[in-house]
Amino acid sequence: MAARVVVAFAVVVLLGQMAAGMVTAALRQTPTVDEPVYVAAAVVYQRQHDLRYNPEHPPLGKLVVGAGVAFADPRFDPAFTGPQYKAGRHLLYGAGNDPWRLMLWARLPVIVLTLLFGLVVFAFARDLAGTAGGLAALGLYAFSPDVIAHGSLATLDVPAAGFLLTAVWLVWLARRRPGLCLPLAGVALGAAMATKMNAVAALPVVCGLVVASVRHARRTRWLAAGLVAAAGVAVTAVAVVWVCYLAVDPRLRWTPPGGVPDVGGLRGLLVDALPLPRPYRDGMRMQFAFDRYGFDYASRVEGFLFGRRYAGSLWYYLPAALLVKTPLGALALWAAGAVVMVARLRAAAVYVLVPAAVLTGVAMTGSRDLGVRYVVFVPMFLAVAGACVFLVRRRWARVAGAAALAFVAVSSLRAFPYHLPYSNEAFGGPARTHRHLHDSNVDWGQDLGRLADHLRERHPGERVWLLYKGSGVPEHYGIRASDPLAVPPERVRGVLAVSNSRIAKADRRLRALLATSRPVGTVGHSITVYRRG
Repeated sequence: MAARVVVAFAVVVLLGQMAAGMVTAALRQTPTVDEPVYVAAAVVYQRQHDLRYNPEHPPLGKLVVGAGVAFADPRFDPAFTGPQYKAGRHLLYGAGNDPWRLMLWARLPVIVLTLLFGLVVFAFARDLAGTAGGLAALGLYAFSPDVIAHGSLATLDVPAAGFLLTAVWLVWLARRRPGLCLPLAGVALGAAMATKMNAVAALPVVCGLVVASVRHARRTRWLAAGLVAAAGVAVTAVAVVWVCYLAVDPRLRWTPPGGVPDVGGLRGLLVDALPLPRPYRDGMRMQFAFDRYGFDYASRVEGFLFGRRYAGSLWYYLPAALLVKTPLGALALWAAGAVVMVARLRAAAVYVLVPAAVLTGVAMTGSRDLGVRYVVFVPMFLAVAGACVFLVRRRWARVAGAAALAFVAVSSLRAFPYHLPYSNEAFGGPARTHRHLHDSNVDWGQDLGRLADHLRERHPGERVWLLYKGSGVPEHYGIRASDPLAVPPERVRGVLAVSNSRIAKADRRLRALLATSRPVGTVGHSITVYRRG
């Protein structure tokens, strides 16, 4: 009994510090690039039962966000007909709402989900590596800067990844209780598919694991029962997707937005064959077009890695970004835990390592070199793998594992409250992340409010010039600034604030401005402040 109390206390402490980090971020960060779109879509779903906004993503994640937004009871003009990014700006800044309050309510449901997924990590790892392993896995998860950063935002990445992890865990449990766990696994898989399009790639992986679980549970080599069970899980997942769309609009009225591209080849055949709602399949077509052409359908996405700006994408971008943004102790535990799993828990390794590897491989084929959020499932699955280090009974192994875990905790806590721009010590920490990466890895528009405070405290009354990358409206936060690229360079005198992602992709004119300016401060490791003239 005493041991259970100690374990419960440890779980509460680990999740409590994680909650503190996420709530702090939710309170202090201004809207990131994508959040206003999701929040506006959630309001339109609730008020107008219309799927027109953000069709490139399924509705469940936005329904989750909307559960919090409903408590804020925001004003929104039902006659507004602008595009989705303008709808988000109108909701936050043009309809008389308090954006701080509205964004906090929008973020809270995602925070709660992120904490619940921590319990899944704990339970999964405890089943494989005992209580010590469960706590180690929860520690890796709860101190993961990427999970904390994106689990505190009203976005879709962490919910989708968490639902996938839950589905795989339930399929693992189905090795003992298939009748109870497989239907729940189908629901969790459907929830992931109904949150982000890329979760569709997990469908064949999870179904393959279902076959393995049923064969183990039935103690038979025959495939028939496993294939039937896999089909049942797939049907359940598809049904969940349909239910989510019908929850928004029971009549499923849908007018495809202009510019939905035709997708040819194998991808086109796959999209046409899926038994999913038409808006879902059109959203998949849009996602394929984003990967091929970029977000404006006109130019390729530009990337930035290790100080180099490039057009298109690099196949190794996501592993390289994970190397930068994962605590060194976590990297060591992931690697060692994977080795132990393959050596001692081969069956479990298939459930933990194969989904992570397959989904990472699929993500690497895309062209969005914009952030590790596209593979935020990696620290979730590999937290479970890392726990297996504690299966090694030698004292030195356990001491080394505990030391690595402590190093993860210290590294994460040192980054507080700036988990979004985190990088590990080998790459200089959060203050230097912008030298290696850009966009949602470091600068996603989250520090506009902090910039306002910085200017009031350190540069009161001075002329301000601003190049900001994000969805916030500077004037709302009291920032009166001009565009330095709209006037001749000699007229740019005073304080120049530039988002680090703009610096990473600076054109010739901006590079000339920065070369003749003097850095005088930073804000949240995402905005650099210069003095010019």
